[in-house]
Amino acid sequence: MNKKRFYLIIFTLLLVLTTSILVYQYSKDKTEEISYTLFLDHLEHGIVEKVMLTNKAKITVVLNNGKKFITDNPRTLDFKKELLMYDVEVIEEDFGANEIIMFVGLSLGLLLLLSYFRKNISKQAEREIASISNVEDINYDGSVKFSDVAGNEEAKEALKEMVDFIKNPEVYNKFGARLPRGVLLYGPPGTGKTLLAKALAGEAGVPIFPVSGSDFVQVYAGLGASRIRNLFKKAKEAGKSVIFIDEIDSLGKKRKGNNISGSEEGDRTLNALLAEMSGFKENDGIIVVAATNRIDVLDDALLRPGRFDRQIEVQLPDIKAREKILKLHGRNKPLSEDVDFKKLAAETVYFSGAKLENLLNESAMIAVRLKDKEITNEHINKAYYKVLVGDEKKDRSSLRSKDREITAYHEAGHALISKLVSKENRVTKVSIIPSTKGMGGFSLNIPPDRMYQTKKEILSNIMVALGGRAAEELIYGEENITTGASSDLEKATETVLSLIGIYGMDSSTGLLNYNVAISKELNGDINLLNRGKDILESLYKDTINILKIYRETLEKLAKALLEKEVLEEEEINTIIDI
Repeated sequence: MNKKRFYLIIFTLLLVLTTSILVYQYSKDKTEEISYTLFLDHLEHGIVEKVMLTNKAKITVVLNNGKKFITDNPRTLDFKKELLMYDVEVIEEDFGANEIIMFVGLSLGLLLLLSYFRKNISKQAEREIASISNVEDINYDGSVKFSDVAGNEEAKEALKEMVDFIKNPEVYNKFGARLPRGVLLYGPPGTGKTLLAKALAGEAGVPIFPVSGSDFVQVYAGLGASRIRNLFKKAKEAGKSVIFIDEIDSLGKKRKGNNISGSEEGDRTLNALLAEMSGFKENDGIIVVAATNRIDVLDDALLRPGRFDRQIEVQLPDIKAREKILKLHGRNKPLSEDVDFKKLAAETVYFSGAKLENLLNESAMIAVRLKDKEITNEHINKAYYKVLVGDEKKDRSSLRSKDREITAYHEAGHALISKLVSKENRVTKVSIIPSTKGMGGFSLNIPPDRMYQTKKEILSNIMVALGGRAAEELIYGEENITTGASSDLEKATETVLSLIGIYGMDSSTGLLNYNVAISKELNGDINLLNRGKDILESLYKDTINILKIYRETLEKLAKALLEKEVLEEEEINTIIDI
């Protein structure tokens, strides 16, 4: 045992013992109190044996029968003389010296103990702060190259130039060119932004210092800024290197106009980042790469030239890019000859690179679970729907037949409206089997690859989302609609508000972008919500009217679903023969 710890334990035990003695003493001395008049009466009757005199406000009196009580101390000069005249034994105690000594000793002991703990806690806090403020220099081995990144050709081309900047800054010096301070990669989650940053460092052959923006959001004041400075210090010590800040939006959100002083902790951290990026020497071979899904929330100071000079959008892969990504992630897997990545790429519209990788990984896990030697198209199909909607529920014994019927009409409504109003879309599968993700069923609607959406297409998508609720109302009446359309209504609401508040596609609300109005802390216009409500109601009526016209087809589709539970694309097209 440590010597200091041993003495601390002994000292603590002594303090506890002293405190216990004091408490016991005071509790023992706690006796009955009587009035001074009654005491004088006892004195006159000669039944007082002895009195303990002190300088305290009370005196202790003992009667002939041994009974003890306390009373007021008159504190007169003749009081002792008077007691002696009554033949009372007078015991004069000191002025509470013992109590004072014990109290002082206890107080000093507690102060020393508190001082010890405070000192140790302070040292521990310093160690913790030093540890937290320190940044781990995780240097990748450079094994990730651009060849490991499928798709995102435009982003890769933009970054290839940065590789040459890092490798040969002196060449650009001759032409007076400046190495860009930073590169901002932005786009949806899972599109490969982190992988591109690793590939940049790998191609340049320099270490990478990866951190997350949330790492700089700290409890202690000034700690976030300290971590920023430590990060850049390590990068400078390494020479040519890449600093990668993932999720920079958690660190670099727009500062409020009324807080320009930067007094808040978040602003201190952001200011430290801005200062470090501005403090780079010209062409020293250090580049900052940041990634975000929300470029719209970033502070303008981050986006100006001299900070993140280059802003590269990393988009969701198109059909050709998806095929390349699938081939890349499938190269180390035993694939059956029936696996067609070209066809699979067409089925995975709006899939990110991460989602495609997960699809093949799930396929491999299914193949292992079934003890098959190869990954077949059947495995991939199972994984496909697992990624989208979750696993099918095996036990459906508790599912009411009425609920199955409602689900059948609901999903049939989605599928039928999609085939009628979005003719370019493919309805590849409709199911009424509940999933582990809480879905009662689904209608898989696959749109073609497109760069833009027209107003007509957006309105059609809203009608498809409303198709399930419309089918329920048509078949069962307005009073018997269910909660099954909650996610559909959420999607429809989000789409219609984007239509009128972001894309400026509604004549009533005009071309004003409401996102900008909100970011400028301007009051939102209630007309936006009212207009959105009007559009949804109008589209809902149109959807019901279409279903009324094609009610017979709706009935056929629902009955087929009740019979088979799952309908594939060919079966759907046979029933909806339009």
